[in-house]
Amino acid sequence: MSNATIAILDFGSQYVQLIARRVRENQVHSLIFAPDVGPDALREHNVIGIVLTGGPASTYSDSAPRADPGIFDLGVPVLGICYGMQVACEQMGASVRAAGAREYGRTGLTLVVDDPLLAHVSNPTHVWMSHGDVVDGFGDEFATLARTKHCPHAVVKHLRRPFYGVQFHPEVTHTPEGGQILRNFLFEVCHAEGTWSAGSIIERSVANLRGQISGDLRVLCGLSGGVDSAVTAALLHRAVGDRLTCIFVDNGLLRAHERDRVEALFRGNFSIDLRVVDAERRFLSALAGVTDPQEKRRIIGHEFVNVFRHEAGEIPNARFLAQGTLYPDVIESGHSSAGKAANIKLHHNVGGLPAELGFELVEPLRDLFKDEVRRIGEVLGLPEEIVWRHPFPGPGLAVRILGEVTRENCDLLRVADQIIIEEIRATGWYRKIAQAFGVLLPISAVGVMGDGRTYADQRVVAVRFVESTDFMTADWVHIDPVVLGRISTRITNEVPGINRVVYDITSKPPGTIEWE
Repeated sequence: MSNATIAILDFGSQYVQLIARRVRENQVHSLIFAPDVGPDALREHNVIGIVLTGGPASTYSDSAPRADPGIFDLGVPVLGICYGMQVACEQMGASVRAAGAREYGRTGLTLVVDDPLLAHVSNPTHVWMSHGDVVDGFGDEFATLARTKHCPHAVVKHLRRPFYGVQFHPEVTHTPEGGQILRNFLFEVCHAEGTWSAGSIIERSVANLRGQISGDLRVLCGLSGGVDSAVTAALLHRAVGDRLTCIFVDNGLLRAHERDRVEALFRGNFSIDLRVVDAERRFLSALAGVTDPQEKRRIIGHEFVNVFRHEAGEIPNARFLAQGTLYPDVIESGHSSAGKAANIKLHHNVGGLPAELGFELVEPLRDLFKDEVRRIGEVLGLPEEIVWRHPFPGPGLAVRILGEVTRENCDLLRVADQIIIEEIRATGWYRKIAQAFGVLLPISAVGVMGDGRTYADQRVVAVRFVESTDFMTADWVHIDPVVLGRISTRITNEVPGINRVVYDITSKPPGTIEWE
């Protein structure tokens, strides 16, 4: 039986990932689905509750998304949030109209009926509103549990079906007691057991891996040096022992000293069969003259296929390929159950790689967010340096070098990046930042060095620091300018070829975390 799951039906909410994470923070499994997912698909995932998200549409629009009516007959509790409340209430007989007075921001909420959904919530309390439509015309099928000044039905429940609707957003921090409302829904209404923990995830993953990789069959795992592939390898090693072979491809696009670090960890600490492939010349040759970001990713994925195909031929009974694919990778690549996400960028570890190689795919982290992977890594005994290491893109420095990827450009950026990491570690900022790196820009900047003008042979590095929990959204870090000053001084003094440093203050959205 699969994990007891809360299904998040995404109607286009900017908070959909946040809702999924809020559920998991309470040790309950959650997955995101398309808004029109059918009841049979939800049954397959052992769904014990459903959340309908907010969204930008109005229910009276011809193009407004609707839920499959069958989900309301599953017998599991449903919680509609904002638009999710409106569309569900309309589908069950109520009406939706434009509000006489729109509500945006912090709003007072008055509870009018005691109910398990609102247990332990202060009366009155404050909630975060963001709506221009309201639900009315309930008839005798619904009961109103709470109201605001301009929204007489701010919390409702259906009297025959296990449905609740809230017009506000309990998932955001601006609703101070929203966490309590979500906990009430999970534990008082859905009767979740709260078993989604690092230990239970490891136990299930190991059991699933042993069932999938049976007999004397072997599994290959591509190591990158980051926490995702490291946790994948550690899980596999616990599950299948010496039937695991890890392959580390030194493609010339790595961080400084990456190869030495990986060899020390997996050969020294875990005694794992590790094969190191020196493929720098191969990758850089294939990337020569290429400047388009998606083409870079495609080429790097193709070269990884060729390298793995050759290495696999040297390993008898190698039938499986393990990858450290995470839930955000799956969503951003358009492969999620939600089925609505745009293909923001290609991930060479999502999609075609296993098919080209002829392997059966193993992805033990596919449904996990980054913070969950870190907790699993700690339980598995991985060193702190690996567990809390900042993410590094699969295509490596190739997508942090804007323009052509050359050995010279890689070396420039490697040194600059090492300085960035050294300085934020030394000043205590490393663990406060989710991801930190430099980007080598394809422009020259006028400078003065040694009383002389510099230009043609000098480059610009952009420093990027973001704070995030799920990497689906991120904000730039308001870091101490003194730290930025130290970084700039060291890079311009110690890296010949760079005479200017700039700081990126773009959030995600509208930008992405990586520049390419």
